[in-house]
Amino acid sequence: MADASPPPMPPYSPTSPVKTSRANLVIAASAAAVIAAVVGTGIVVVHSSNGSKSAAATTLTGGDTGAAATEAPTPTPSYDEVTADSFTIELKTTKRQCFGTAGCNVTVEPRLTYLGDSEAIDPDAVYEISYEIHGDESGQVIETAELSDRTSLNYTPSMISTASPGTKVSVEITDVTAQGE
Repeated sequence: MADASPPPMPPYSPTSPVKTSRANLVIAASAAAVIAAVVGTGIVVVHSSNGSKSAAATTLTGGDTGAAATEAPTPTPSYDEVTADSFTIELKTTKRQCFGTAGCNVTVEPRLTYLGDSEAIDPDAVYEISYEIHGDESGQVIETAELSDRTSLNYTPSMISTASPGTKVSVEITDVTAQGE
């Protein structure tokens, strides 16, 4: 009869501690290298943003470490001069209530059109646009609109009273003043 015992097992040999410590050493060295790279990059960025150049930054850009580096000055953007002639203006009637031959109460809003390229307007300036509304029975009405961020127009609708339903209401720009330039 054959022997039914299991085959002999190879002798137990624990995993070599040298391999484990080498793996830990590689992981630790990799982590240290990543941390050093992040810190080094941060230092170069901080020095660059403060306007000073470190030797590493100069070497990377190919500059001479002994000579003072001169950078071209950033050109100051130039914008069109905005005047009363830069716009056309019309009035839009938003409300009208007439009282027979006694006249009308009319609410109007300015509709401005810039005659040039709006990209040529200073985006940081606020332009106060003064205009006169003619046709009110008490005389001219002077209003102001504000143009900001090149395209945002803020104004208050004007309520005027006309002497008769047939009174012609007109408007003209009288002044443009730039604020915040």
